[in-house]
Parts: sequence; structure tokens; C-alpha cells
Amino acid sequence: MKDIFSRSLQTTIIFLIVGGILALALSGFFSGTGRITDSFVAVQYWFSTRYQAIQDFIAAPRDITTLRARNAELEAQVSQLQTQVIELQQRVNETEILAALVDFSRTSPESTYKAAAVIGRDPSPFLHYIIINRGSNDNIRRGMPVVNNQGLVGRVDAVISDAARVLLITDPISLVNVHLQNANTDAVLSGSVTGDISLDFISQDVDVQTGDLILTSGLGGGYPPDLIIGQIVNLRSLDYELFQQATVQPAVDFSRLSIVLVITNFRPVDISPLVPNTTP
Repeated sequence: MKDIFSRSLQTTIIFLIVGGILALALSGFFSGTGRITDSFVAVQYWFSTRYQAIQDFIAAPRDITTLRARNAELEAQVSQLQTQVIELQQRVNETEILAALVDFSRTSPESTYKAAAVIGRDPSPFLHYIIINRGSNDNIRRGMPVVNNQGLVGRVDAVISDAARVLLITDPISLVNVHLQNANTDAVLSGSVTGDISLDFISQDVDVQTGDLILTSGLGGGYPPDLIIGQIVNLRSLDYELFQQATVQPAVDFSRLSIVLVITNFRPVDISPLVPNTTP
């Protein structure tokens, strides 16, 4: 009897609890639990973010070291690639220059050429010369003309076994006998301390114009004829002077000389003993 009463009491209590919960749910009592859940989520998010921040702070030095090492590695790779690009560009430029020199040599088959690389330049602003990597071991001799595909560069001034010095036509002591093709007259080309080149001893009765082409004349025995030098860019003519003077734009870009040709089958002739001495 007691068991039946106990089961009935338990059943009644369960129904009362369930009914109470349903009543509370229907009355909206549990609507506040959403706020409790939101608060719990917010607290959990706060702890999570703080934990992540602490973890990042601890790992930051290691990450910075890794990034610096990676950055140094990438910079080394970039530097290496830039060096390779420069080397390739230099090879391309040298190939283009050699091709141009080959074409030039074919236009003058009567001359024999030996290519030489420029390995030095004058350190003084008052001298104008270059050093090439060919010397007496390559049958280079003093006085041999030096050209490139643009025109006359100068001539060999001094020689050792494996190198030679080339005096440029822009040097103050350089004198070249030239011919003005359009005006059909001769003159003398001289260098200067500044590197400018000019023409002297142009007769006043000769019609000279800017743009006239200037070639070597072959007179004096120092250079073969018909080597291109440049063009007249400015003319100075005064009635009371015996000769006209002209400023010349050289065909050769002397600031970018890297490879030149030495004309090895030309032997200069020194005619100075045959020139009368006019000094008293």
C-alpha cells in the first residue's frame, strides 16, 4: 500500500514540476536566460582575445627574427638578380658594339684591325687618353690609328708588352690634318684642355657651312685618309683675320668608349725632319 502511495506521490510531484516549468515558460520567465547566455559568451570572448594577445606577444620576437631572416634572404636574391641583369646587359652592349665594329671593318677591307678593350682612362682633367689591353705582344706599335664604328678615336701614343696608351683627338697636344668634304678644303683639327675640338687654318675665301662633314685628309702621314671625325657646329669668321675657325662636334662619344679597333697595317710617316724650321 505504501509503495502505491509513494509512486502516486512521485508521479504527482513530477507532473507539478513539469507543469510549473511549462507555466513559467509560457509566462516568459525564461526570456532572461538569453541575456545570461550573451553575458557568458561575452566573457568567454574577452578571455579568448586576451589569451590570443598574450600568445601573440610571446611569439612576436620569434616571428620578427624569422621575418628579418627571410627579408635578408630576399634582399640577397634581389641583389643577385640585379647583378645578373647588369652582367647580361653588359654582354648585350658588348655584343652590339662588336657587331657594329665588324660591320665597320667590312666597309674598309683595305685596313687590318685588332679589337681592344678600354681598361683605363686619364685621371687628369688636362689630359685626354685611354688605356687599352693590347700591346707590343699583339704587334701594336706607336702611331697606329685607333677608331671605332663611329669614327676616329686617336692614335697609339705609348706601348708596353700587354697594354697601350691611346692619345685621343680631344687632347690639347693632338693635331690632325683634315678635309672638309662639302667645302672641298683642308684644315687642321686641334684638341683642347676642355675636350672640345676645333678647326684652324680655314681660308677666308672658302664657303664653309655648319653641318659640313670632316674627314682625315691623310696629309702629314699621321693618319690614313677618309676617317670620319665629325661635323661643324659653329663657325667664326672675321674680316680682319687670315683664317676662319670652326667648332666641331665629334662623331665619337668619348665618354662611352669600351671597345676600339687599332688599324695595324698603317705605318705613320714622320715628316717633321722635312718641314723647314721657321724659328730664327
